Amino acid sequence: MARPGAGALVSLGGGYSSQSMARVVVWEWLNEHGRWRPYSAAVCHHIENVLKGDARGTVILGQVDPQLAPYVIDLQSMHQFRQDTGTMRPVQRNFYDPSSAPGKGIVWEWENDCGSWTPYDMELCVSIQNAYEKQHPWLDLSSLGFSYVVDFDGMSQTNRQSQRKRRIRRRMDLAYPLIAGSIPKSQSWPVGTSSGLPCTCQQCMLVHSTRAASNAILALQQRRKLYGTEGGATAVVKQSNTFTGSSLWSPATSVARGHHNNISVGGGGGGGKVEMNGVNFPCGPNNLNRPGTQRITVTASRGTVPPGVPALPVKNLTGSGQVHPALAGMTGILMCAAGLPVCLTRAPKPILHPPPISKTDLKPVPGINSIRRKTKKKHLRKGKNPEDVVRRYTEKIKTAPDEDCTICMERLATASGYDGVLSYKGFKPELVGKLGKCGHMYHLLCLVAMYNNGNKDGSLQCPTCKAIYGEKTGTQPPGKMEYHVIPHSLPGCSDTKTIRIIYDIPAGIQTTEHPNPGKKYSARGFPRHCYLPDNEKGRKVLKLLIMAWDRRLIFTIGTSSTTGETDTVVWNEIHHKTEFGSNLTGHGFPDPNYLDNVMRELAAQGVGEDNLKD
Repeated sequence: MARPGAGALVSLGGGYSSQSMARVVVWEWLNEHGRWRPYSAAVCHHIENVLKGDARGTVILGQVDPQLAPYVIDLQSMHQFRQDTGTMRPVQRNFYDPSSAPGKGIVWEWENDCGSWTPYDMELCVSIQNAYEKQHPWLDLSSLGFSYVVDFDGMSQTNRQSQRKRRIRRRMDLAYPLIAGSIPKSQSWPVGTSSGLPCTCQQCMLVHSTRAASNAILALQQRRKLYGTEGGATAVVKQSNTFTGSSLWSPATSVARGHHNNISVGGGGGGGKVEMNGVNFPCGPNNLNRPGTQRITVTASRGTVPPGVPALPVKNLTGSGQVHPALAGMTGILMCAAGLPVCLTRAPKPILHPPPISKTDLKPVPGINSIRRKTKKKHLRKGKNPEDVVRRYTEKIKTAPDEDCTICMERLATASGYDGVLSYKGFKPELVGKLGKCGHMYHLLCLVAMYNNGNKDGSLQCPTCKAIYGEKTGTQPPGKMEYHVIPHSLPGCSDTKTIRIIYDIPAGIQTTEHPNPGKKYSARGFPRHCYLPDNEKGRKVLKLLIMAWDRRLIFTIGTSSTTGETDTVVWNEIHHKTEFGSNLTGHGFPDPNYLDNVMRELAAQGVGEDNLKD
């Protein structure tokens, strides 16, 4: 039934007045696109429970959601910390009306390209639920910076620019935590010791060591502010332009004198300087409501450290850089306990390319005659007759077994579910065929329907076991692949030279085999450089990659998983190593299992060792 009334435009201001006595609390984290993403209701309840016990405590998110096991939240700095990578993200505590979507446990989600569901930002969720309750037939999200229109009748979201539609859904979940009264204030500084025995598991000990270091630096700043300045040490605190919010410290603060321990922060002898960008140390009463991001510049040679925290010489050998106190303190405490000196440097950057190489140093790959492959429009394969393809790889079954056809989900003894939808003279709806290699059985008409929905390249893939019949080809757009040997070694492969592969695909227009025929597609990041060790196994992988390129299986046109851009050239489930001299992103060496893994991925595309010619 169509929804009455006119559509709606989103009104700005999704938060809730802090003066109200009852509020729904939603904790959120800031993603790389500058959007505040909500934690689930269960996680928010967990955070609130920790907050009640210790307003400056640490929240271990893995205790409530196993998928968040690497993450912890430090309530005193209002940051989420990923322990395996060191990534820091600001978090905030937002408030909404109890009658809004989070107060009722209503979640609005959109379907992503993987077929799973992604929740909207909370302000969008509140606006969508608002319009839904008022029975508006549609909602325009333009005023919130999104070029989308939500259609409640069709339960879909449409991109105003590309006209692409996605399904949306509304589901019920746990309601977000409700609080009453004034907003809880921060505890006084320094933090008192908690009662009871601390947890001794590895994760909690790591968290507590991080907190100890952070406490030490914050205590140093607070005591200096209280007792005045000594030794020429000054601290300047400036509000960052990155985020809005009330300043938690004054714009300029003098550092006070106190008792001195042997600790130097910076480079070399006294007076070193460390800049920590994007670090938030809230000390005021509203740190849970308006988390700001401060830029802190500390110039000090000697300072005050609370009892029990070891005094460490911390040096940055590459000059001033971004050193977060939690990471510095965690490293320092663990190494100092073992009697080791501490040396902190800048985080390394991935080494994507080898040193400059002259053309005379580029050599052909042994055992491979050519040095490049090209795919042009004339190489694109035309479709073949569906009936002929199905006949080629199946044999008819006289008596169908008493089981389901996993394509149409009808019994094999009955007519195909595509009866009346498809009509082929050679195939009656009740005919059943068995695939030659794997022996799985389907209605022949169902196999024809499956073939018509695919790439129509003359191959079949069993929907049950994924066995490939014929030569599978993809939808990779035209481009060029080059490969040669360079006189440098990959990490972990010091005894061999390196095979470099260069893929180059230009932007173009999509054809009928692509998602949006006639529409332009982009090609970001080309030429793309990839690397293999120049040994027997590496050359074998190269031969398989060349075969996959010829079959147009390396790339496809779709949505980028890293940027979210649609209609762009993306990798097609065959992983490549794009880091030459490091492995910081997981796309480099050393990786002893990579060659075996990529050969399995190629085999899943129908490109196996048995395809190689001697």
